[in-house]
Amino acid sequence: MLINHDTKCALDSVVDLINTGPEYDGHEGLPDVAALQAFVERNDVSEVGPLLEPDLKAVREVRDRFAQVFAATTTPEAAALINTLVAEAGTTPRLTDHDGYDWHVHYFAPGASLADHLAADGGMALAFLLVGDERERLRRCDAPDCRRAFVDLSRNRSRRYCDSRTCGNRLHVAAYRARRREAETAS
Repeated sequence: MLINHDTKCALDSVVDLINTGPEYDGHEGLPDVAALQAFVERNDVSEVGPLLEPDLKAVREVRDRFAQVFAATTTPEAAALINTLVAEAGTTPRLTDHDGYDWHVHYFAPGASLADHLAADGGMALAFLLVGDERERLRRCDAPDCRRAFVDLSRNRSRRYCDSRTCGNRLHVAAYRARRREAETAS
């Protein structure tokens, strides 16, 4: 599947946003406006004005709706969630070239709130995956103590962990040690 730079950035923002939810480590990843500003900077979200408490609440609501898309068990269910999210964001496609990037499409209206911006761009990125029959790329980490969201962009759709260097290695090391203990007790 060919994914352009904009779509990848939007998907990365969606995943980062979902993973700020408290269900993963028991802590709210967006506890205040400063954390929301850090999210904006980390994801290089453009055209964002000053952020206030209402923005924080609205972005958390968008986060929950993105999480529902990842949890959807069927494509029609995911499509309905995305359609509602994108429609409520007031999607307004427009061409732009900013910050050294070539021409690309923004789906949020000029002056949109951060929540509408994320809902429109992220919703459209998720829509492109569904249109390409690639919903199964929306995944949760296979590590039993993790379950973080990620988008599997591997060629053969084989990625199992949110980060192979942490979750993947940790599980492989644990399996290796279990085999070693088993071999030692068997001898």
